[in-house]
Amino acid sequence: MNAATSRPGSPGATEAAAMPDMKAVRAMSPEAARHRRAGWALVVPATLYFIVLLAVPLVLTFVLSLHGFDANLGGVLPTISLQHYVDILTDSYFYEIFLRTLLLSAGVTLLCVLVGVPEAYFLFRMRDPWRSLCLVLVLGPLLISVVVRTLGWSILLGREGLVNTVLARLGLIDHPLQMLFTMGAVTVALVHVLVPLMVLSVWTSLTRLDPAVANAARSLGAGRATVMWRVVLPQITPGILSGSLIVFALTASAFATPALIGGRRLKVVATTAYDEFLGTLNWPLGAAIAIVLLVVNVAIISGYNRALEKRFTRRLG
Repeated sequence: MNAATSRPGSPGATEAAAMPDMKAVRAMSPEAARHRRAGWALVVPATLYFIVLLAVPLVLTFVLSLHGFDANLGGVLPTISLQHYVDILTDSYFYEIFLRTLLLSAGVTLLCVLVGVPEAYFLFRMRDPWRSLCLVLVLGPLLISVVVRTLGWSILLGREGLVNTVLARLGLIDHPLQMLFTMGAVTVALVHVLVPLMVLSVWTSLTRLDPAVANAARSLGAGRATVMWRVVLPQITPGILSGSLIVFALTASAFATPALIGGRRLKVVATTAYDEFLGTLNWPLGAAIAIVLLVVNVAIISGYNRALEKRFTRRLG
């Protein structure tokens, strides 16, 4: 008896049944090809957009950072070296600027978490129409230019601004306080600019929160603080982490707010690169500063992600 007449239960029959129908595969091939072409049609424009507007400028900036500079010989020189990176990594002046920028980013991120997480939770617990109204008020500043908001803070914190005027009228101060051009003023302004992004990130996690879990914890005798700490917070942690990464990255690269509020006294990495480009016209050094900031930012964010992944993997088993 040959394989064509093998019994239904025999191994030959099982293998024959497991083999795909080649006619069906050929009939499905055009459909699968259309799906692949549709997938590429969706991916290619975004990829080209990324390459043209991000990858190419970064490569050009890196190439520029390798060139030499001499103001007496016409500015940018055709020579190639790593001298600008050596200057950044060996000069204590740049160490101070990078340290100030990282401390500012960490402080703004921490304050945005402390302000944005409770704010998002209280908004989530509100009822309509108050919830919608308050959410619009919180996210409304995103519709206003960062420069306009920063100028508003410079007016409020000026020597003759609203804050000093109110304190003087209350008799709390004898002379105007110097609040502009300080780290505290820059921190407050950046928190105001970036806290809506933290609220949005936490709000996204809260919309996936199961109220039945919190209600079950309350029915078992858990207090409000316990429910918040043991039930709600673990579920919204991904939103907090993503929001903190966004806030940290934007603070580290912020320019308008530190330039307008901090002025020339309080330099951060972005304003230092700006001064090198437009002040001393040392474009290669400014490009090198920007590249180092990018590398430091990516290293910190990647390390932060890896540490959190390991922690959650260990916790979840």
